[in-house]
Amino acid sequence: MPQPRVKLVVTGDDFGYCPRRNRGIVDCFVAGALSNVSLLVNGSAAEHAADLARRHQIPAGLHANLSEGLPVCQKLRRRSTLVNEDGFFLGKMGFRKALRSGRLSAAEVELELRAQVEQFSELTGHLPQHMDGHQHVHVLPEVRDVFARVLSDYGIPFTRVPVEPGLRTCPWLTPPLQEFYMQVEEDAWGSVGVFRKHGIRWPSVYLGLTTMGKNMSLSSIKRAIDNALEASCPGSCGVLPQCDTPWGPGAGTRDCPITVELMVHPGYPSDPQQGGCGEGPDSFSQSLDRQHELDTLMDPKLLNFYRQEQIQLCAFKDL
Repeated sequence: MPQPRVKLVVTGDDFGYCPRRNRGIVDCFVAGALSNVSLLVNGSAAEHAADLARRHQIPAGLHANLSEGLPVCQKLRRRSTLVNEDGFFLGKMGFRKALRSGRLSAAEVELELRAQVEQFSELTGHLPQHMDGHQHVHVLPEVRDVFARVLSDYGIPFTRVPVEPGLRTCPWLTPPLQEFYMQVEEDAWGSVGVFRKHGIRWPSVYLGLTTMGKNMSLSSIKRAIDNALEASCPGSCGVLPQCDTPWGPGAGTRDCPITVELMVHPGYPSDPQQGGCGEGPDSFSQSLDRQHELDTLMDPKLLNFYRQEQIQLCAFKDL
């Protein structure tokens, strides 16, 4: 078997959000189009997802959630800086606003993250192989320090650093989306030193912002992988801690394939009466964008492209 040019971790986020999401992710894994999942332990179908992961031997990590639905830690639902008057998290932008204003308690963030790791272990029977943040909350200032400490204490070796090459020149992103992603990228750069200090690792290149929802296509994935090959060099990642950036100039070599994570969100559209994290499914979950991602990822043309380009799908445990 020739050495792969790229080791590609295709991670299905939001596993456990609802039964239809779970079914789509499993179909994608069985088809060989997805190699890893990120489990949302406060999702309404988290136990169902954990059972499916065991049955199909799907490598799983934790999708730590501080922004949507109900906390796992019961006492944080009653009175906490992380929740609104109804006991729900503050939302993607609400969480960020509260953080900027200094209203969030780092101690409560840590309490919830540890509760989610423990819940993951209870559901799956093992610790997460990796841990990232739902809606990229794990790279936010202050949160990233707590996040890295929790990973280090539990011995969870891998995370996600959402800095995507080619993001700034992507022609199909709307201005509001581009603006949000630029902030995510800035926060991600700020997290590099924190994660490295705690011995946390990550793949050489992250992809997924430019290929999300209706923006996913065979051509957009090819473009993203081409950008990864151009931007990456052997060792320019958290796997080798002497490097200073998530990625740098150059490309993978015959002796050292580059490692890439592609974040994806496949699934069948959620039932409006079923799913979510306590508040019901959001509009993205109910839209056809999830189905579109599923169909694109399972397209034989894409799977053939992986084979032709010596791209090997794998999980974080294989890096």
